[in-house]
Amino acid sequence: MRGPDSNQQHFFSYVSPDSRVPKDHPLRPIRRMVDKALEDLWRLFSDTYSHTGRPSIAPEQLFRALLLQVLYSIRSERLLMEQLDYNLLFRWFVGLSMDDPVWDHSSFSKNRERLLNTETARLFFQSIRSQAKAAELLSDEHFSVDGTLLEAWASMKSFVAKDGSGDPPSGGRNGERDFHGEKRRNETHASTTEPEAKLYKKGKGKEAKLSYIGNVMAENRNGFVVEAELRHVSGSVEREAAAMIVRHSPGAQRITVGADKGFDTADFVADMRAFNVTPHVAQNMTARRSAIDGRTTRHSGYEISQRKPQAGRRTVRLGQDDRRTGSAHAARHEEARLQIHLDHSRLRSHQVAEIDRSRHLNAAVP
Repeated sequence: MRGPDSNQQHFFSYVSPDSRVPKDHPLRPIRRMVDKALEDLWRLFSDTYSHTGRPSIAPEQLFRALLLQVLYSIRSERLLMEQLDYNLLFRWFVGLSMDDPVWDHSSFSKNRERLLNTETARLFFQSIRSQAKAAELLSDEHFSVDGTLLEAWASMKSFVAKDGSGDPPSGGRNGERDFHGEKRRNETHASTTEPEAKLYKKGKGKEAKLSYIGNVMAENRNGFVVEAELRHVSGSVEREAAAMIVRHSPGAQRITVGADKGFDTADFVADMRAFNVTPHVAQNMTARRSAIDGRTTRHSGYEISQRKPQAGRRTVRLGQDDRRTGSAHAARHEEARLQIHLDHSRLRSHQVAEIDRSRHLNAAVP
């Protein structure tokens, strides 16, 4: 029997967004961990916000919305608000009902900026990390560090001479500007819209962009980020990550830190050894003598840390359709040392190692 094609809209709906989200959806355990962290910050939110005046966007909803923007790679807050308007999954995760209006993107940006200028973002990260530590998911011995370029939200046309010299762009709302043959340096030029951003390129032959440097320290058991920082670009900014390592290092207990050959400098290696840290740094043998000597290379642990990843291993991203991308997913799933998937509405972790830590992960996300 052919079903009717009815276009009549119902005036009332008795279905909640929660009932539309599958019980085994990956966002459900994430939402529980986020809610626990936000509950720990409730008193701080109460002291930060005024008790009089016009109500702002709830900080809990701000944090959940920003997490969605990161998890789903939404490129602007305008598009994020558009998704929140019609996406039931996003509404459920943020905590909006079917009838709640969505905020204007400019209001969201202002509220977000005021919130992140406080210590709340750092405390939120620490709360999430504490949950992983309580579940015994964090390694306390082996870590890795690396830096990445973070492109600034500033146009190259805004990078002009500090003394006001140079040709202005052509007329119009977005006038053209020819930079060919012109030497521009951070010492003589600066961005008019984002002065703190610096012109930098990752390597030879790469395009120079207005950027910052983000340094990340991750433990090697499950790949959780334990420390992160944002710095201005410079030639030694990655090696300046030593301060981040020292902040996390327990001091009395020796730890190992893996890094690429960009960290193979005498200063960095000496600082690590002074702070009871074994630098498992890749040796840079191209133009100079490596700072990593036999004191480190003679150990089997260093040899293991320098092994190249298996062929075919790639990162797994969560797309808009919540599916893992790539036709060879099944093969990669078997090759990966760490596999995380949903099992009976729980995130479970399985490793090649003999120790099965999945019970700890289940205890962390009930």
